[in-house]
Amino acid sequence: MNGLFDMPSDLQNSYWGLVVLHLRLAMVPVLAGLLLSLPVAQLCVRLRWLYPPVLWVTTVLYAVPSLAFFVILIDYTGLSELTVMIPLAVYSLVVFVPAIVDGVRSVPRETLDAATAMGFGPVRRYVQVQLPIAAPAIIAGLRVASVSSISLVSVGMLIGNQGALGNLLNSGMIYNQPRLVWLSVIGTAVLAVLVDAALVLLRILVTPWMPRGGGRNNRTIAAKAATR
Repeated sequence: MNGLFDMPSDLQNSYWGLVVLHLRLAMVPVLAGLLLSLPVAQLCVRLRWLYPPVLWVTTVLYAVPSLAFFVILIDYTGLSELTVMIPLAVYSLVVFVPAIVDGVRSVPRETLDAATAMGFGPVRRYVQVQLPIAAPAIIAGLRVASVSSISLVSVGMLIGNQGALGNLLNSGMIYNQPRLVWLSVIGTAVLAVLVDAALVLLRILVTPWMPRGGGRNNRTIAAKAATR
């Protein structure tokens, strides 16, 4: 095992440092996308006519190739981590918005009426009633967005070595070291599996009334998410 995790000096990181960096580059945009999607989805629930155009816009943005997105942003954010994070946050919207809208719309009318009768205003009802009931659908979307983001971070290697574990792909070819390529591929796959497992555990903890299987919502969200 000696030397297996030795990194070229130009990467300026240990292997485990790259793992942590990869996780940060992937998950910060996902969390930002989730926070942005919450109010947007609520507007789509309240104003039904708004949902189709919002879904259309998010789908069109998702269709923009990640590399083209990076090139456009370079003039504004430079060869920085932000250039990688912004597209990943935008891509997550196409998963989060429909997941949250579908989850919130599944809340029974009787439950909403009861909350209103108890004096809950729109914001309090959304945060304390609708979102908790929609949690399984939201976490299903979070799983899809997280795994997709972890895989897409590697593309950042093409813009100033901002790909974290993806940088090892470039270094492996430059130095003719297949070991680095395998460390990148296996490390990214294992990281995606671990994050997904953590989110499954989170779903079990926050929704103890749900069955432990993937559930109908999980399969529906996964089916809707396109692979890039």
